Amino acid sequence: MINKFTIIGALLGLAVIGETGALVMLHELHHRQAATDLAVKKTIYHCPMHPNYFSDKPGNCPICGMKLVPVNGSAPESGAGEAGSRKILYYRDAMNPSHTSSHPGKAPDGMDMVPVYEDEAGGEPGMVKIDPAVVQNIGVTTETATVRELTKDIRASTTIELNETAISNVNTKVMGWVENLYVDYTGQRVDKGQPLLTIYSPDLVSTQEEYLQTLQYRNNLSAGSSEAGRGALDLVESSRRRLRNWDISEAQIDAIAKSGIPQKTMTIYSPAGGVVLEKMVQAGQNVTPGMELYKIGNLSTVWAIARVYQEDLPFIHLGANAVIDVPSAIGKEFSGKVEFIAPVLDAATRTAEVRIGIRNTPDFSLKPQMFVNVQISSAAALKALCVSEQAILHTGKRDVVIIALGNGLFRPQELRLGVSANGFTQVLSGLTAGQTIVTSSQFLIDAESNLRQAVGQMSGMEMPMQGAPGSGKAAPVKKEQDGSGMTN
Repeated sequence: MINKFTIIGALLGLAVIGETGALVMLHELHHRQAATDLAVKKTIYHCPMHPNYFSDKPGNCPICGMKLVPVNGSAPESGAGEAGSRKILYYRDAMNPSHTSSHPGKAPDGMDMVPVYEDEAGGEPGMVKIDPAVVQNIGVTTETATVRELTKDIRASTTIELNETAISNVNTKVMGWVENLYVDYTGQRVDKGQPLLTIYSPDLVSTQEEYLQTLQYRNNLSAGSSEAGRGALDLVESSRRRLRNWDISEAQIDAIAKSGIPQKTMTIYSPAGGVVLEKMVQAGQNVTPGMELYKIGNLSTVWAIARVYQEDLPFIHLGANAVIDVPSAIGKEFSGKVEFIAPVLDAATRTAEVRIGIRNTPDFSLKPQMFVNVQISSAAALKALCVSEQAILHTGKRDVVIIALGNGLFRPQELRLGVSANGFTQVLSGLTAGQTIVTSSQFLIDAESNLRQAVGQMSGMEMPMQGAPGSGKAAPVKKEQDGSGMTN
């Protein structure tokens, strides 16, 4: 725009050279100003698929043939290079350039965050600047690195097993024959103290008779010397002890003493309540000392044995909560806690048994040898800085994320990672909370960054933008030769 000093100069010229000369001067000044405005507003075009290719006229990209699109805000503003008008893109730690922020302040090491200007950002290693229109076209999405409670849900195949601490074996310590069998089939429920069977044993009958004789002997010596009386008491106690050692209860022994008549058979009672898991005796059968007669199990509590792979074992600890889903009982779930983790692995499956204690229902919905599904929730890393797993580029030796700095600027950042759980990964170093990272299309940005760094290392400097605004010409197109040596 023509300023007031130019107009004053034209009026002075009118006074000196006359009206005609002044009009010619004004026309020349207006023509120059229009040319300057046209140069400022001149549109620059680039390829959406090759953001480094620029041209000062529309057309097609010579690399891929795609139509060139105008660059938004590509024309330089008046006085852009003057002091006080440089645009700040972001702030970074001078001692640790990987730590960046969109606001000024103090870095974690105590240093002041220094600004990075738009005309300085292109010189940083790995820095990529992409037009916002291209960012939208390739579908770049971002998220903020946040501190969250990271939990790992472990699912494993599980089998319901008997609670080994609630199994009772019923056997006999005398030889004899089964007279009556009160519990006569497997699966029958019994209560503690319920009669199971009666046994006739000659040894048991003779021991009862011996006990009754010692009692009579003691009664006869009650008026005698004290020394003889003490001997009789010892004999009585010895006989009672022998009966107790054969699992005859005190109540049964007292009943024998009260009646004064030895019993032909003795009743065996259930030592615990539960379900008869095994019955190994029949009526009339001869039994010997140590022979197992019944196996009784209490199914009010059962064990869920989960087989967990070795890579998941570090996330499981005693007391961790577990939820058991029974496929045969739709909509019914059981909860329990981890009670035991096996110290050895199964050589064939490379898994370890994890035992979960569960309270059963009154109708025993959880039955031994039933297959169920278990989910164990365990805190993997509390209050950890996490990023989405999809945001991480695994290159084999390095783990990289792309940091979005704003205004179309992106920078790759190498990380040191921790555990992964439920779609998130713990970040041990390389990132701070609040930084914005790319979660999709980041491989395109990383490839562009690696390309620029490689070319910059070969040429001894960072790769300049091809056909950048202000160069006045389009970028040259690399010509290739086919196998015959002809140039395409």
